[in-house]
Amino acid sequence: MIIMGIDPGIGITGYSFLEYKNDKYYLITSGSIQTDKKAHHPKRLAELKNDIDFLLDKYSPDCASVEQLFFFKNQKTIIPVAQARGVILLSLEEHKIPMFEYTPLVVKQTITGHGRAQKSDVKLMIKNYIELDKNITLDDTIDSVALAVCHGQNSRFKEEIQ
Repeated sequence: MIIMGIDPGIGITGYSFLEYKNDKYYLITSGSIQTDKKAHHPKRLAELKNDIDFLLDKYSPDCASVEQLFFFKNQKTIIPVAQARGVILLSLEEHKIPMFEYTPLVVKQTITGHGRAQKSDVKLMIKNYIELDKNITLDDTIDSVALAVCHGQNSRFKEEIQ
């Protein structure tokens, strides 16, 4: 089973593809889609959609785990992130990829056992599930791996693959 993890953003969208097999996770690939900050907003959304479509065609995931919008600190970014997320959800729907949503709190709770964990704690604990490439340092990419693992640990998912 291939799970795509997606941490949506207009400037940076983190993605990862994990294979879940025999109760273990294997990293297929991960990275980020970074749009040009100087480009017109619709052009950035189109670039994001094209790149997501390319990844979906190339890796053919069985499902996707997407960060659910949750905000309380930075209200300036909520609309652009929501628009980016909408483009991602559209691509998933067009490719008929089942999509599951998790809040950052649920991801942190699943990975670390504590919903208010720091990003550094998530990165440290994610290594209990999967061997991370040392070159994966971008928070958005690490978050996408955490989202994919969170879905793999979700009981609904485990029931689906049995």
